[in-house]
Amino acid sequence: MEKRFGKNTVLKGLNFSVSPGERVTLIGPSGSGKTTILRLIMTLEELSGGFIFVGGQPLTHEERGGKRVALPGKRVRETTKRIGMVFQHFNLFPNMTVLENLVEAPIHVLGMSRPEAEEKARGLLDKVGLADKEGAHPTRLSGGQQQRVAIARALAMDPEILLLDEVTSALDPELVGDVLQVLRDIAAETDITMLIVTHEMQFARDVSQRVMMFDQGVILEDGPPEEIFTRPREERTQRFLSAVLD
Repeated sequence: MEKRFGKNTVLKGLNFSVSPGERVTLIGPSGSGKTTILRLIMTLEELSGGFIFVGGQPLTHEERGGKRVALPGKRVRETTKRIGMVFQHFNLFPNMTVLENLVEAPIHVLGMSRPEAEEKARGLLDKVGLADKEGAHPTRLSGGQQQRVAIARALAMDPEILLLDEVTSALDPELVGDVLQVLRDIAAETDITMLIVTHEMQFARDVSQRVMMFDQGVILEDGPPEEIFTRPREERTQRFLSAVLD
């Protein structure tokens, strides 16, 4: 696949696959295209060329008669229901309570009844350690608490795929640990496919089954965490890891 912003090509002939249930972390310098990949999968950006497949089905475009053809919006939305994303800056609805933030999409997108959605939401809030905050508004919560609500909100949609975009980078250092522990628990207890962009290298090492090093829109190397972090082949990867680990 390819993504251009004007004359700037940020993803160049990218081609990789992620297996169901696999946890893959994308690392690399800022501006290397990592977040753009997540936004393309979430259809928040549009591909400039090529295709994305989810569960073997095309996401936004398919090849028909030798041509690249856009799929109908309804079909795209059906596929994106299977994908959840947690953003760097929470993106919670400030005018809604925590519980309302969690039940809005399951009711209106999945057609879940309100009692069913609320029961599920309360279970998720308990899971992320915020059972006592269901009536609070996001502005009354710390950044770490807001991010845990955002994770619970993504899980409320029963996603098959969870995209995590620098979910700790906007947090004060002392709040990072609680958020990462929630994500470690999700990785350990579910079979959700996870595609993670992070600068938290120890977290990437702990939860990932694969790590991909990006630079200037291409994959420099791809392998198990132990291999990438202790025996990187590429000099660029070595320099990047030396900088972020120091």
